[in-house]
Amino acid sequence: MPRRDSSGTPATVALTVAGVAFSQHAYEHDSAARSYGMEAAEALGLPAEQVFKTLVVDTGAGLAVAVVPVAGSLDLKAMATALGVKKVVMADPVAAQRSSGYVLGGISPVGQRRPLPTVLDESAELFDVVYVSGGRRGLDLGLSPADLRHVTGAVVADIGR
Repeated sequence: MPRRDSSGTPATVALTVAGVAFSQHAYEHDSAARSYGMEAAEALGLPAEQVFKTLVVDTGAGLAVAVVPVAGSLDLKAMATALGVKKVVMADPVAAQRSSGYVLGGISPVGQRRPLPTVLDESAELFDVVYVSGGRRGLDLGLSPADLRHVTGAVVADIGR
């Protein structure tokens, strides 16, 4: 089966337009994979702490984005604190897809249909390059944490556990 061209997702377009240096890392997505993020880390031979997943949360007043290592989970209380709200819950998957313009397992923090408040876990600062979804299953993008913060407008906080 031929591989789809790994360019041209809203994420890669947004990074290119912003003049941000990034690398593309395509892999064959396994539809039976239980964790999209862990699948990416394993397929690309990367430490799970350096590969980040994009999660969409609901603040009660709107949606927001959390970017945390695939090796861990999101601390909802810490996320609420970082956003300055009382409470957050995981967003409805349909709402997350509709808002971001991406499918589950391919939601990128970059190039979302509607920019949302974004919080990047502070552990990203430990790496020169972090990897996030490229906007489709089977594609991750490598970029510096500083560039990720810049293009998403993210704040950095301790939101992973």
